[in-house]
Amino acid sequence: MKNIVRIWLALTMCFGLVSQDLMAQEADSLKKYQEPVVAQDTLKKYQDSVALPVKQPFFKSKAFKATIIPAILIAYGLSTVKDNGIYSSYDAKRDLQKHFPNFKTKIDNPLLIAPYVELAAANLFNIKSNNDFLNTSILILKAEAIFAVTVFGIKQVSNQERPNGENRESMPSGHTAQAFLAASILNSELKHKSPWYGIGAYTIATSVGAFRMLNNKHWQSDVFVGAGIGMLSSHLAYLSHRNRWGRKPSIVQLSPAYIYGAPGFAFSMNLDDYKNRKKNAAFYKYSQN
Repeated sequence: MKNIVRIWLALTMCFGLVSQDLMAQEADSLKKYQEPVVAQDTLKKYQDSVALPVKQPFFKSKAFKATIIPAILIAYGLSTVKDNGIYSSYDAKRDLQKHFPNFKTKIDNPLLIAPYVELAAANLFNIKSNNDFLNTSILILKAEAIFAVTVFGIKQVSNQERPNGENRESMPSGHTAQAFLAASILNSELKHKSPWYGIGAYTIATSVGAFRMLNNKHWQSDVFVGAGIGMLSSHLAYLSHRNRWGRKPSIVQLSPAYIYGAPGFAFSMNLDDYKNRKKNAAFYKYSQN
């Protein structure tokens, strides 16, 4: 009987020891095939990555950056109309007439298109602009339409007499607006190559404004407002342009225009794109679905 009890106790102890080893091996096997436990820092990293983006403040938006400088120029110009402001338009005319009484030049007329000539020359020398030829042309036409409607519309409403008394279409300076529009487009198209393209273009545009004042054609206020409108016209054209980054333009283009003294709209049609779509009608139909 004692031997039986001894054998039973020995077997019990052996099974107890073996069962502990089996449980340990089973736990290791289960741990191997179970999903790994992700650390808290790792979870936080992935949670942050899928979090909603924080809205940027308005002064970092494209619209603010595109309008702030033109707005400052226009605001300063309006603040110096006639004898208003710290240094009014009357003060500027008096000083210019005192130091340059017989100044006359017509160089301000050809300088209007100098930035466009510079842009064309850059393309001839294989200096790639920011947009292709078609998109750049559309941008220029759109900016010119905004410029024409804005400048000639304000001229009729403001009824501001020129310093030389020639007529009452002084505000704003169309020459200055056109020069700054062209300079802004040149800067937008070639600034990725070198900032000196923009610096040169804006120097030309500033000289146009100065010559308009020295020729007694415009007040100081006209020149600053014109510069702001020119830059704003260009910036609005780029902000509203949907064919950037290689997207195809629509066949029909409709834009504001000012022709022979009357505001209206300009209608254009891309015949090449129309022919391509007509030849590949099935492809375009499929791509639109």
